[in-house]
Amino acid sequence: MKCGLILIRGGGDLASAIACKLYRCGFSVVIIEIKHPLVVRRTVSYAQAVMEGEVIVEGVKAVLVKTPGEIIPTISRGDIPVFIDPQSRVIEYLKPYAVIDSTMAKKNRDMYIQMAPLTLALGPGFTAKEDVDAVIETKRGHSLGRIIYQGQAIPNTGIPGSVNGYGQERVLRAPCQGIVVHKREIGEIVKKGTTICSVNKEPVKAPFDGMLRGLIMQGAMVKKGLKIGDVDPRCQKNYCYSFSDKARAIAGGVLEAVLHSLNSKN
Repeated sequence: MKCGLILIRGGGDLASAIACKLYRCGFSVVIIEIKHPLVVRRTVSYAQAVMEGEVIVEGVKAVLVKTPGEIIPTISRGDIPVFIDPQSRVIEYLKPYAVIDSTMAKKNRDMYIQMAPLTLALGPGFTAKEDVDAVIETKRGHSLGRIIYQGQAIPNTGIPGSVNGYGQERVLRAPCQGIVVHKREIGEIVKKGTTICSVNKEPVKAPFDGMLRGLIMQGAMVKKGLKIGDVDPRCQKNYCYSFSDKARAIAGGVLEAVLHSLNSKN
């Protein structure tokens, strides 16, 4: 291992930006995921390794491993291992320096401050110094990426940040419970009213002219109201295949928190 093992719970786009930054800064990183991750920004999420076996995002490769014993050899080969472990049991086996909850569940399911020498969590639902050592702010604005060492992040409003004047309407949500069937693919230009996918045969249409930046995987079983897609009015194709400004700011906050913790112990 290089300079400390970091375990990240969840492999979505924010978690993947964190994993990539830590990896490039010399840390050994492992991601744990569930068996059927529901990821919208699939083209920038290491969780896709669960379905595809391996995935490369911004030049860094993540590989699905089947057993805990494969994790360290995968790291030694220069890849990020992704391991299916919903109960986080591998933490006891690996004994990482830090555990980062990036599931964005908006509530604490089973994180506790003694889980590792350093515990971090993204966004609302966690209290620093009670649930975890520190919380990273995830709401767009002045405090995005800030490390909170006492208290909580800004409460979730359910309203995404504005991009070119579009906010809530950027997000596509499942109109009902059912199976997602794609009609368009990530990176395609869509016109207002274009059917992007269907859920239980009910169409989900583009709310304005833009580019499809995110779309949950084909065949996923979803619940009514779940976020399943993302339309970007900027129409920049490279934005579909690179981490967002928000993800990079949050990753920077996590890196700072890890380095601060390490330096304070020296």
